[in-house]
Amino acid sequence: MIKTDIIIIGAGPVGLFTVFEAGLLKLRCHLIDSLPIPGGQCAEIYPKKPIYDIPGYPSILAGDLVDNLMTQIKPFKPSFTLGETATHIERNDEGKFIVTTKQGTKHEAPVVAIAGGLGVFIPRKPPIFNIKEFENKGVAYIVKDPEIYRNKNIVISGGGDSALDWALFFANNFSKKVTLIHRSQSFRAHLDSVQQAMNMAEKGKINLILDAEVIGLDGNNKLEKITVKNKSQEEIAIDSDYWLPLFGLTPKLGPIANWGLEIEKNAIVVNNATDYSTNIDGVYAIGDVNTYPGKLKLILCGFHEATIMVQAAFKKIHPNKNNVLKYTTVSGVNGFD
Repeated sequence: MIKTDIIIIGAGPVGLFTVFEAGLLKLRCHLIDSLPIPGGQCAEIYPKKPIYDIPGYPSILAGDLVDNLMTQIKPFKPSFTLGETATHIERNDEGKFIVTTKQGTKHEAPVVAIAGGLGVFIPRKPPIFNIKEFENKGVAYIVKDPEIYRNKNIVISGGGDSALDWALFFANNFSKKVTLIHRSQSFRAHLDSVQQAMNMAEKGKINLILDAEVIGLDGNNKLEKITVKNKSQEEIAIDSDYWLPLFGLTPKLGPIANWGLEIEKNAIVVNNATDYSTNIDGVYAIGDVNTYPGKLKLILCGFHEATIMVQAAFKKIHPNKNNVLKYTTVSGVNGFD
């Protein structure tokens, strides 16, 4: 049995920052994550993707953000159960929570913080009959390592932020040719990104094909060509080393959805007026996994939620102690002995 002060379910950026805020209050944390490494989506899905809205960093790679967070929490000696999914939660006779993973690992704490991001992600795959034949052979639904696309012909499908961001990234950096295909004339991405893509298309840096979609894949053991059908029903063959159908990832809460929590649109309802508590006393939800009026799914918002939540957790763990807020510029950052 692993015993701690706060069990954090999810070792993404918000879960990691929770360790820091808890450490300032001398609370120990143990993190559980189904992924084999800390960092959540930032480490597993887009470690080389730049993030622009982290305070103090005009731009930082997602993987570097995770590395910095791991360095920041090192003095507080967090422990981890990685590569295991939390499946069950119950209270023991002492009123503490027992969280058990699929592998049977048990954890005990008076407080549980769910920071599982958007949950388990399943890519939205286009209905092409032979698409499975080319998965990991030219077809990819997420970009883990941009370096493999250097000097390659890349075709990207999609009209959201992810498709536009990667099209701009590859066109600005090192790809041989970038083609962006979207089935509509309008995009669902940030207006600035759309304008940049249009400008690059005019300069010939992006081959922009609108009102069209990919209908076929061809190649000998690896992707070589894709077939595109446009609005006029014309079929066009395009040489392609890689095709990235970036239509988004469908999130699912997984086993957490069966824990008796109040769920709304695949997210956990919390009280944002006080401490991001759920309908289960002692269980909190922070980051993208929660919902409340005015919710913004941003990492920096998750950092704020973690800070407020930890203050409430301290009161629950130590009801007879007074916690006086001290600025780190005064108190410093002192880890556990």
